[in-house]
Amino acid sequence: MFITSFAAPMFATNCWIIADAPGGECIIVDPGMPDVSDTVSMVLNEHKLKAVATIITHGHLDHTFSVVPVADGYGIPTYIHSEDRALLLHPERAHGAEFLATLSAMNFVEPSDVRELRHGAELEMLGMKFRAIHSPGHTRGSLMFTVDDEVLISGDVLFAGAIGRTDLPSGSARDMQETLVNKVLTLPDHLRVLPGHGPDTSIAHERKTNPYLIDAAKKSGRR
Repeated sequence: MFITSFAAPMFATNCWIIADAPGGECIIVDPGMPDVSDTVSMVLNEHKLKAVATIITHGHLDHTFSVVPVADGYGIPTYIHSEDRALLLHPERAHGAEFLATLSAMNFVEPSDVRELRHGAELEMLGMKFRAIHSPGHTRGSLMFTVDDEVLISGDVLFAGAIGRTDLPSGSARDMQETLVNKVLTLPDHLRVLPGHGPDTSIAHERKTNPYLIDAAKKSGRR
């Protein structure tokens, strides 16, 4: 498996690009803001990759801002959870007051080909299996994905040493706690974690060191 990434200039959102190997097909995860389509193109050209899909882990604008120029530019589908799809057109519904004035002056459209996912959906791409894990808490429609039992795309659910915030509209601390207990702590230790922000990590490392996972494990009896 070939994995590369870059951080978008605003909010340092990780845009992950995953392929079987350089020179093959790839998927693009969370193209952020501002418009990063030129950077995506540079990375794909550098590694001779052909884009076949975009995956959106959740509907916050720092993860979706460039999805239209990227997805429609390559003529590829966009996958997102059904509960966050509306945020592609109405990102203001999941952002705090500091964003609202800016967003009111902008018009948003969906990519031409949007495909909704639900928990447990499996996508066969690049000769790999991507399994969707519905993980509400950061947003109602947050998704994580396991890739061939090697990698976890965690979006803004799990970071190195932290978790996603739950205080924005459609976030829920209760849902996040349930996600940590039932969706994260049940994952195998060997998975490499590709988060929405910050460095990559592993489930084993986070289980031992992440204070939020340690607390969730204690409260749930999962050790």
